Amino acid sequence: MQNHDRRSILCPNCRRLVSVDEAKCPYCGMARPASLSWTRSLGGLFSDPERTVRVIIIANAVMFILSLLLHPSRAGLSMNPFGLLSPDHRSLVLLGETGAIPVGQLGRWWTLITANYLHGGILHILFNMMALRQIAPLIYHEYGFPRMSAIYTLGGVLGFYISVLAGIPFTLGASAAVCSLIGAALYYGKSRGGAYGEAVYRQLGGWVLGIFAFGFLMPGINNWGHGGGLLGGIILGFLLGYRERSPETIVHVVLGWLCVVGTAAALVWGTFSGLLLYFFVMGR
Repeated sequence: MQNHDRRSILCPNCRRLVSVDEAKCPYCGMARPASLSWTRSLGGLFSDPERTVRVIIIANAVMFILSLLLHPSRAGLSMNPFGLLSPDHRSLVLLGETGAIPVGQLGRWWTLITANYLHGGILHILFNMMALRQIAPLIYHEYGFPRMSAIYTLGGVLGFYISVLAGIPFTLGASAAVCSLIGAALYYGKSRGGAYGEAVYRQLGGWVLGIFAFGFLMPGINNWGHGGGLLGGIILGFLLGYRERSPETIVHVVLGWLCVVGTAAALVWGTFSGLLLYFFVMGR
């Protein structure tokens, strides 16, 4: 019995007990489940949607607090709700704000990732994190964590890259990545069809209309980033597929974890280089 236990694993996709020698999970059809079991040994940070959302929110909160500590804006102390608790633009540039100037003129390509974790004020981060909590569990359940990681990261990068091409000088915020999740949900709902799929498609379609209406009415909103993220999510949802139609493969897992590692590396580099500039170059 003990020997049998050592020769069995939980399928990373459906969490059922399978033999390590299985070429395909007999329950969900996942290819070579044993080759992907290593993902379950990484602390369980992304083992369910609640934990996954919590990790993303904590990363955003840490970067927001750090940006406030470096250079709190004078406007952030005013009674204007949209300027409440807002970091100074200098700290945002140091930590990895993106746009046509950081990328096109300074060659800071890694800011296409870090900008997804920086925000211009307390209301900015609150609205984005509330939207994330609403949409992320759906994407997690229907696509699985690796594909969700790829959609969130690459969709955000595409949204900001389109902003660079459009000439937006500076931009930041998680909304491009969140819009990518919305785009993947739109694709899922339309592709799946049926009562549930149509309900998802209609509800998220209403979100899209609201996001762009708000963007056109309010100054300073990056509709290029929103539109690019949305388009990226639709494309990635189509290319990667969702669980019901396309079982998770090693390609999905490797891509998802590369996005996790790449994001962590970009945030560490952005923070480290920003602090070096702050304390030594700027003479603080």
